[in-house]
Amino acid sequence: MDDNTIVETNKDTIKVIRFNKPQKKNAIDGNMYYRVTKILNEAAIDDSVSMVVLTGTAEFYSSGNDVSNSGSKSEDVHMKLLKDFIEAFIKFPKLLIAIVNGPAIGIAATTLALCDLVYASENAYFFTPFSKLHITAEGGSTLTFPRLIGQRKAAEMLLFNHKMSAKEALECGFINRVYKPEELERRAWDNINEISKLPANSILATKNLLRRVYYDDLLKTNDVEIAVLTKYLKAKSNL
Repeated sequence: MDDNTIVETNKDTIKVIRFNKPQKKNAIDGNMYYRVTKILNEAAIDDSVSMVVLTGTAEFYSSGNDVSNSGSKSEDVHMKLLKDFIEAFIKFPKLLIAIVNGPAIGIAATTLALCDLVYASENAYFFTPFSKLHITAEGGSTLTFPRLIGQRKAAEMLLFNHKMSAKEALECGFINRVYKPEELERRAWDNINEISKLPANSILATKNLLRRVYYDDLLKTNDVEIAVLTKYLKAKSNL
């Protein structure tokens, strides 16, 4: 499972996870779900890691689930990998920051709502075409999207396949900052380096306080969403 489709590096105390399958727009297959989950869970208990930064290679952050590779595992195994992947985001106790270098689709977009900060390129967009694909929402998005962007905009995204531009995502509070593509990496890391100078114990204690009121609900939402998604995928395969 240890291949170069997920690149793990360290910048001092900051761990960087890079989706690295540009030939498929960084679509996430089962092995990649497993690798990211493992890295996050290990970083959560590693005292030498202060935060994790997620990003992508080339022009896409990630085009979501790699459906071309899902047949290599049983459907139940794949859904378990997906559930564990989302749960690792929910449970991660330290800062989780995304540098969105291009479009984020499906699971790549929904898990952004589980990050603490999101910096995006002007050419990024956010797209959750669940109904178009005859499936249902995942990533905790039925809870996080209404909280972040309001019920009406969440409905546009999750029910009606609205493709949200980086500008709109900034305006409605889905992301924190938007930068020109050529400036994104430098500007995002300027911010991250400044954040790394702040007292970690204070930040992490307040992060836990912020999520305390909906942490259990997020875990339950993930369970329910995966159960419903599994049902719909099995119904599709029986058509």
